[in-house]
Amino acid sequence: MFDKPRFFSAVCILLISAFLFCGCESKEQTSKNHTDERRTTVHDVLSPAASGANSSGNDIVSIDYSNISEGYVMVKYSGSADKARLQITLPDQTVYSYYLSSGSYETFPLPGGNGAYHLDVMEHAFDDMYAMAYAQDIDVTLNDEFKPFLYPNQYVWFTPDSEAIQLGINLSDESSNDLDYVEQIYNYVISNIQYDEEKAVNISPDYLPDIDQTLDTNKGICFDYASLMAALLRSQGIPTKLVTGYSGTAYHAWISVYLKETGWVDNIIQFDGESWSLMDPTLAASNDSSSVREYVGDGSNYTAKYYY
Repeated sequence: MFDKPRFFSAVCILLISAFLFCGCESKEQTSKNHTDERRTTVHDVLSPAASGANSSGNDIVSIDYSNISEGYVMVKYSGSADKARLQITLPDQTVYSYYLSSGSYETFPLPGGNGAYHLDVMEHAFDDMYAMAYAQDIDVTLNDEFKPFLYPNQYVWFTPDSEAIQLGINLSDESSNDLDYVEQIYNYVISNIQYDEEKAVNISPDYLPDIDQTLDTNKGICFDYASLMAALLRSQGIPTKLVTGYSGTAYHAWISVYLKETGWVDNIIQFDGESWSLMDPTLAASNDSSSVREYVGDGSNYTAKYYY
């Protein structure tokens, strides 16, 4: 189960998994070859909807699974408990746990691909105990394996009106292709977003990123970095996973990007001036590369646990 307090109290290192022509032509030659090219901007930002075509629930819980083929389910809690939680059990029996807000639909990904999912909505009873409020089984057949990582969800929330989406459009218009767009996003984040140590110390267990707030304040923690970059990439049609897992015993967040040339890229990569083999915006923004590089090592100590 996802333990947010450990996640935010640990040393946060955000790793961006991306492969940009490693070992191929030089940066100058690549730029020359794409002088007259521009990336085709994706203007149709995907927006989840609770259409009611397929739904279930009771007086306090509503589950809309009309668009499970698109890779998401929507849940609304309307009860009076001070806290409510959603647990989604994937086909491989991995359990994802979320906090629920009250009174509105929220979007949750179906990252386990096709198969049988089970949803439990629980209300806080006392101490650390929760009581079952509603349960639902759903059978999922995706239209597209990438859709769970293209739509917004509770952890990577954006709309067509988000400030970040306009930023993505502008950076996309300046990019020659998808690989160049990933680089533009990386450079923007390390140049403009600083790590917020005070926020990391005082973060609440039910904290959710707000990508526009991250842009407005120019500050964030690892969760914010990962959410912002995932939103910027997804909104421009690049499948991106927000990944949480362990580096040694510390909990971290990073992203994995799907590139047509290489598929899902999950390794830690570094940039030597001509090719990419490490992208770590938290590291780059902190200007504390030596100590963090030693901690990161070659990436073999990283274990992905959840994909959002």
